[in-house]
Amino acid sequence: MWKQFIGKLSWKSMKSSSGGGGGAGVGSPPAKPPPPLPSPRENGATGKPSASPTSPAAGAGAEVRSREDAFVQKVNICCAVYDFSDRGKDSPEKERKRQMLMSLVDCISAAEEPLTETMIAACVRMFAANLFRVFPPKVRSGTTASETEEDEPFFDPSWYHLQVVYEFLLRFVTSPLVDAKVARKYVDSSFVSKLLDLFDSDDPRERDSLKTILHRIYGKFMGNRPFIRKAVSNIFYRFVFETDHHNGIAELLEVFGSVISGFAKPLKEEHKLFLWKALIPLHKPKSVGVYLPQLTYCITQFIEKEPKLVGTVIRGLLKYWPVTNSQKEMMFLGELEEVLELIDMTEFQKCMVPLFRRIASCLNSSHFQVAERALFLWNNEHLFDMISKNREVILPIIYPALERNTRWHWNQNVLNVTMNVRKMFHDMDERLLLACQNNFEEEEEKRAATEERRRHMWEQLELSAARGYQQPVISADVSFPPPPSSARLVAPTVT
Repeated sequence: MWKQFIGKLSWKSMKSSSGGGGGAGVGSPPAKPPPPLPSPRENGATGKPSASPTSPAAGAGAEVRSREDAFVQKVNICCAVYDFSDRGKDSPEKERKRQMLMSLVDCISAAEEPLTETMIAACVRMFAANLFRVFPPKVRSGTTASETEEDEPFFDPSWYHLQVVYEFLLRFVTSPLVDAKVARKYVDSSFVSKLLDLFDSDDPRERDSLKTILHRIYGKFMGNRPFIRKAVSNIFYRFVFETDHHNGIAELLEVFGSVISGFAKPLKEEHKLFLWKALIPLHKPKSVGVYLPQLTYCITQFIEKEPKLVGTVIRGLLKYWPVTNSQKEMMFLGELEEVLELIDMTEFQKCMVPLFRRIASCLNSSHFQVAERALFLWNNEHLFDMISKNREVILPIIYPALERNTRWHWNQNVLNVTMNVRKMFHDMDERLLLACQNNFEEEEEKRAATEERRRHMWEQLELSAARGYQQPVISADVSFPPPPSSARLVAPTVT
């Protein structure tokens, strides 16, 4: 295989050099055959043995050097970068380079001898020359799109060429003939950092290729793992707290979903910090719907590794819970149900009070889909079992929301589901339900009395204002608390 590869390279290099530059080859005179190699079979046109044969060790060393020189020469030719915005420009050179890249892919796939350090360095240099580039600035339109919808996909005109480079890089990373210890000198932190920057590409095909390659690099180059986790965390930080726009968040989360599943138990402290500081803040952006399935998978992987983290996750969800975005609120309720599927009784009791205060607020949402989605939590058998065992704490929290729905909610479906949930609690503990009902009636009476006093006071203030800003006469049942006796009035000091 290597001899065929060297022969083809020598013939193509001589042919291109005789034409005078990379664009020649059409109408140029035929090139002379390549100089013979020091092998007995290929020495001379007739194939006769050499008059002064070399030793086997010297011949093997010459063959290795010839193989290395031929490979490096071909890789160096592929370092040329062309402009693909104009399809007709440099077309022969582009196609010649693509064919050369494809031959390199076939060569590294069929090779039987390890790549030398010189060959590895040349490959990494070629990857950097072709892949690492600055993307054009993104033009953000004034219209606001839906949080779950992606923009129209952009297809890079150079993908026809970049696809082969990515294929070569994937074969290079996964090849057993590439020594990881040697390659790590060149696939270093700088290379990985620039590779991660490419995840912001607008072309989904490029991001999909990068996803596979990053996963292979994480698996092969173990020394780069801490740096990769830190670099990805920084990408998440910039996305959440600065730019609010990044194309490759879903792909990065997909890579880390498989990475997290391979974490050893018990989890290291740095892995827990990655959950709290990098993953949970990803719930903040408006575009969370684009990558929510991958984010939920990563979080559930953490909980399966260490169930005690479920309390941390629920506190994070409550911290970033949307207030004015109903569509995002429905997503949170769906993720919350998946997380609660993995919770045990001890962790549930630690967070059930703030959790069901938030659920009660969702029950009274004027958006019928949010209220309906919150009521459907009672259809979950695992969650219903834990609610029934802690009904003395949970029912007083959510009963006012249930009662308000039955009295004032405008949607009939929400009303019907609310009645079903009330019936569940009635069958579960009728005495507790009646006690909550009586307490609700008392609270409503107090609230109505307070509202009436407030209304009466404002009427008197408005009447006094209409009479010419005279001192209002406030009835005796409306009183204001006196200032605390410990508060002393101190005259300002004039300097």
